[in-house]
Amino acid sequence: MRNFLSGFIAALALIVAGGLGYIGLGLAPVATTSAPFPFEKLITGLALKARIHKEAPKSPPIPASDEAYAAGALTYRGNCAVCHGLPGQDQTAIAKGQFPPPPELFKGEGVTDDPVGVTYWKVANGIRLTGMPGFGGSLSGEQMWQVSLLLSNADKLPAPVRAILQKPLRQGE
Repeated sequence: MRNFLSGFIAALALIVAGGLGYIGLGLAPVATTSAPFPFEKLITGLALKARIHKEAPKSPPIPASDEAYAAGALTYRGNCAVCHGLPGQDQTAIAKGQFPPPPELFKGEGVTDDPVGVTYWKVANGIRLTGMPGFGGSLSGEQMWQVSLLLSNADKLPAPVRAILQKPLRQGE
């Protein structure tokens, strides 16, 4: 039994030393142009889904309305568009340089297939290792819900709201 424990401890020490060597020699992928670590997407994806399932609100405290969408569009333009884009516009230089690339929320499905509470959780808390910040400390709960409602209904927004979103993004906006 003593030999087994000694071998087990030696193997663990070797794994730790190898990992530290890998990192210390500059072999770890840390640039935005590098491929992800082995199993990085799997591990972070599983953890994110479990956490959201546990904590995401089930329904919004404000109703979906043209006014909520318009307010959400203004908040989105000022806080989200630089990474996630606007309808009919090219990605910004910031979005092009991020890893992993941020999803373009007005192309394809975006997050319209996610429950609004899931989108709210992501806006409020952010997502580690993705560049997605949490806005819980800088936006009000109402603003985060308005953006979440906007994005959850991005495929069926009224024309005045789409007009707000289709204005070109100006430097510093």
